[in-house]
Amino acid sequence: MSVEVPYEGGGGDGRPGAEQAAAELEASRDGVRKVARVVLLDPRERILLLHGHEPDDPADDWWFTPGGGLEGDETREEAALRELAEETGITDVELGPVLWRRKCSFPFAGRRWNQDEWYYLARTSQTVTEAAGLTDLERRSVVGSRWWTCQELTRSHETVYPTRLAELLRRLLDDGPPARPEILDTEIV
Repeated sequence: MSVEVPYEGGGGDGRPGAEQAAAELEASRDGVRKVARVVLLDPRERILLLHGHEPDDPADDWWFTPGGGLEGDETREEAALRELAEETGITDVELGPVLWRRKCSFPFAGRRWNQDEWYYLARTSQTVTEAAGLTDLERRSVVGSRWWTCQELTRSHETVYPTRLAELLRRLLDDGPPARPEILDTEIV
């Protein structure tokens, strides 16, 4: 059984967090935040998920893959690796292909987020996490991480994003990565 590892504050890097995300959105031509996410698997085929909640309502919680918005002129691959390092401390990874693409829109921290997310496969043997690079907003809303087996994810009653993650992970483990990224249904919360 996997155990959730709570985050104790985190060091942060001085970035303004929500203000930076707003600037990223304003800089985007179409108002859609470009996001790179990581489907990180360990040698036991477990997936790492972060446990988050609405900053002012810890009862409104969910699980999600590491990742975040692109900064400056970085590529999605660079953003995926940077975000993974910031949110988990894991840097020893083999980044693979894009598995899935998803557009989503959701309320969080008092505003609506519209995102174009690309999910990259990555593998690691490093299973200890340390979230030393969280933004201010992330420190207020991300409470831990956990390695999940596909079976645990399938049986869970927790809210997980993307909503079909257990099914998608099962197919990935059974069939390997798709030849081309699968376009997931748009999710609007």
